[in-house]
Amino acid sequence: MRKTSLLLSLAVIAAWIPVRAQSSSDRPIYLDENRPIEERVENALSLLTLEEKVALLHAQSKFSSAGVPRLGIPELWMSDGPHGIRAEVLWNEWAEAHWTNDACTGFPALTCLAATWNPQIAHLFGRSIGEEARYREKDVLLGPGVNIYRTPLNGRNFEYMGEDPYLSSTMVVPYVQGVQENGVAACVKHFVLNNQETRRGSINVVVSKRALHEIYLPAFKAAVTQGHVWSIMGSYNRYLGTHCSHNDVLLNQILKKDWGFDGAVISDWSAVHDTMEAANNGLDLEMGTVVPRGESYDSYFLAKPYLEALESGKARMEDLNDKARRVLTLIFRTAMNRNKPWGSFVSEAHSRAARSIGEEGIVLLQNKDDILPLDPARIRTIAVVGENATRSMTVGGGSSSLKVKYEISPLQGLKDKLGDRVEIRYAQGYSHDEKKTEDLVAPAVEIARGADVVLYFGGLSKDRYQDSEGSDRKEYGLPFGQDALIDALVSVNPKVVVVLISGNAVEMPWVDRVPGIVQAWYLGSEAGNAITEVLTGAVNPSGRLPFTFPKKLSDSPAHSVGEYPGDDENVHYNEGILVGYRWFDTKQIDPLFPFGYGLSYTTFEFGRVSADRSTIRGSQTIRLSVPVKNTGSRAGAEVVQLYISDLDASVERPAKELKGFQKVQLEPGQEKVVTFEIGPDALKYYDEASDGWKADPGRFRALIGASSRDIRQSMEFTLE
Repeated sequence: MRKTSLLLSLAVIAAWIPVRAQSSSDRPIYLDENRPIEERVENALSLLTLEEKVALLHAQSKFSSAGVPRLGIPELWMSDGPHGIRAEVLWNEWAEAHWTNDACTGFPALTCLAATWNPQIAHLFGRSIGEEARYREKDVLLGPGVNIYRTPLNGRNFEYMGEDPYLSSTMVVPYVQGVQENGVAACVKHFVLNNQETRRGSINVVVSKRALHEIYLPAFKAAVTQGHVWSIMGSYNRYLGTHCSHNDVLLNQILKKDWGFDGAVISDWSAVHDTMEAANNGLDLEMGTVVPRGESYDSYFLAKPYLEALESGKARMEDLNDKARRVLTLIFRTAMNRNKPWGSFVSEAHSRAARSIGEEGIVLLQNKDDILPLDPARIRTIAVVGENATRSMTVGGGSSSLKVKYEISPLQGLKDKLGDRVEIRYAQGYSHDEKKTEDLVAPAVEIARGADVVLYFGGLSKDRYQDSEGSDRKEYGLPFGQDALIDALVSVNPKVVVVLISGNAVEMPWVDRVPGIVQAWYLGSEAGNAITEVLTGAVNPSGRLPFTFPKKLSDSPAHSVGEYPGDDENVHYNEGILVGYRWFDTKQIDPLFPFGYGLSYTTFEFGRVSADRSTIRGSQTIRLSVPVKNTGSRAGAEVVQLYISDLDASVERPAKELKGFQKVQLEPGQEKVVTFEIGPDALKYYDEASDGWKADPGRFRALIGASSRDIRQSMEFTLE
């Protein structure tokens, strides 16, 4: 139930009861839902006092902002996502309120969603989490996140959608649309360049304009121009020396002017630092600012100080009206929308959705000697080793930490599926307390010695200095002595399958000694069931990596030619546009596992590519077709990926760039023709001299394959 104040409740009743008795012609314009929102907002804006306008622009509690009680315009209530609806907290504290009805469905982390390479699944994710937000009467879901994966050490990578702007753009749009179908605003974050947690509140990102537009902005742009997102969250860091939550270039020029964003810019919590910068530079709603003890929300930068600046003429009234207009629009689209669906919470449908997303996002990285899928008819004993087999992964990680109704662990999932046919033995193997780890290795080795197969559940967790908001990882390798433990297991039993639960790439010095490796991400409430279905073959894995796994950290561009984490003031993105596979493929550096990579329990064959033309003139497009056949004995899905190479570029360009993909489901022996269209926009780069997009005439090559390093077919074409 919404925690509305008594005053506002009475005001709403007073405003609405007479309205229901009036004819539509007598109804105030701002309450008439038959009129366009723009007209209603303008009418409401004209009725507000100066003080009421300012009151709209800042928080009134940790997760709400004020409405206009006098006019019956309700508050806005927000909730952290983007993997589940956060438990209720106290009015003015981070501490949980200890409600008994706010335990949610835990959905997989967004790295897993990106790994599905399936826009339909992204829509299912958005719609499902939007239904939970709607049921809990939340108006704004604080997610999804689409910051680019620049370094494997970023503690918040698990909340984002990988290293590629095209993949992130394609996946964020249906997520946003799914959420907003419920009358709940998505709030895409963190705009922009929030690619590390180290010194996130102060670091100034020095990046070329070209890299900004080609790599870091496209997913946000897609959310605005294609997804029509209703709100955007500014980030903590600085760009051009100014904090991004009140940055004129980012918010006024790019977001609102160039892209035509008509929603509200919401600050990240405590990301606002100056009244006049917030007033002039595009921020609309200030949240989470820390004020001195004893002071109220009137102390916010966009509260009393802003009111005083307006009254003195220091701040512009037109800026105030624009901010109030945008916040009112957000309220009218959400809290004032009486036609939105009811929503649902922790339903069977949401459990199925969480499980489906997890199953489709799990990536099979290695499967020597077909150690997977597990066959219960041939296995008597399974040794399950590793703390991540039992550890809760919905708790922790910062603002995405959840209070879930239930969470199936990997060990429980295996027992539920196989427990009546196979003996399953468990040993913890390692601990977050490294002193305890010394005593845990021997029991793990002992149960592994006589097992038919060893399932090792390791990786990272959502603790500080791992996958967590507020801190970055300190090392690329696995923590808590896991590498030594894996070596010890392999020394007594070569049949080891390593199941990595993480939102980040990790170093794998044991990669050549273990036959099976599975990247299982953070999968939410249905984690154990989803993992078990893939390990046993009930589900054929079809996930593909949304980012590159380097062999060693120094291979990563941010750690090779770029800077990380920078000095006390700046971090320079010297790698420019060569982020992720663009760097590895252009510089011909072998990754541990490439972008777009993933195995299946079946095999696929790509036929010869064909095209309806070989030259693009004007706005023409080339239609490419490639037959794909399932040549194995199991049904499965292949992700057919289209990359483009510019062979005659006048500027530096990557060896290849993702410009299309399709996930195709095939029965054994079945063949389907996959088609792509390539137009001039797919060939453009950002030209800094003209501040616009440009394509050089000349030769291009279309590359079609199963990863950035597994190209099966190609053809050249020309742009005139």
